[in-house]
Amino acid sequence: MPAVIRIAAALIEAGAGRLLLVRKAGTSCFMQAGGKIEPGEDPAAALIRELDEEIGLCVGVDDLRPIGRFSAAAANEPGYSVDATVFHLHSDHHPVAAAEIAEAIWVDAATAETMTLAPLLRDHILPWWKAQGIEERLQ
Repeated sequence: MPAVIRIAAALIEAGAGRLLLVRKAGTSCFMQAGGKIEPGEDPAAALIRELDEEIGLCVGVDDLRPIGRFSAAAANEPGYSVDATVFHLHSDHHPVAAAEIAEAIWVDAATAETMTLAPLLRDHILPWWKAQGIEERLQ
């Protein structure tokens, strides 16, 4: 049984069906912004902290809409899985990659599907997003 990393992640979208994806330094997979939940920290607080640290995005708990909790293989830690609490939010923030983030980019869903994606994003978050019909409503 793989070791589990508890994380909070954000499906961040802007108008015209664009999603914000990040890539950590020294890795090839794109994923959602977010990160590890510290002991005693709730998922929303962890996500708010991580978004500020990683991409300079300041949000409040009222900006976050919970969408679910998902499990997937960890993208960058072999032998680990992630237990992810995922939130949805809207923003047109210009991300500034910081901390361990090497790249932060806005892409549309069609472009995202051609990229190397973390299992959590590929297997859970993108399918959830498409099922919501969000793409069509924003175009």
